[in-house]
Amino acid sequence: MNSQVNPFGTRISSDDIVENLSFFDSWEDRYRYIIELGHELPALPQELRTEDRLVRGCQSQVWIDVTEDDGRLQLSVDSDAFIVKGLLAVVLAAFNNKTPAAIQSFDIDHYFEALGLLKHLSPTRGNGLRAMVARIGEFAKAASSAVG
Repeated sequence: MNSQVNPFGTRISSDDIVENLSFFDSWEDRYRYIIELGHELPALPQELRTEDRLVRGCQSQVWIDVTEDDGRLQLSVDSDAFIVKGLLAVVLAAFNNKTPAAIQSFDIDHYFEALGLLKHLSPTRGNGLRAMVARIGEFAKAASSAVG
């Protein structure tokens, strides 16, 4: 497993992201902050960059690996694009280290609205973001079904 600890969903929450983004006046600064968040993601080991972990519907290459630890989903992600890594960090702040039920009940649309994110992304980036969220939702649903 990766030795670098993923701070998203533990030390950095979705509320932290909303609050921090509100400090920036311009979207250029907000994008820079989002890209910086992506740099805090641990790198996904090369052996986990497989076809079955690749997210369909993303313009960039995006990999998501999920493991379960004590009933909580641990998400490991990576992308070949800096802005997408940042967007993954934003999503992980909401979903990483959460139970499948918490992931399924989280109002991601409200979160994105609070960030003002989707209206500032290109349609292809927005679709990719939705594809990432949908893929994590599938993992949470499968994990819930396995338990229930």
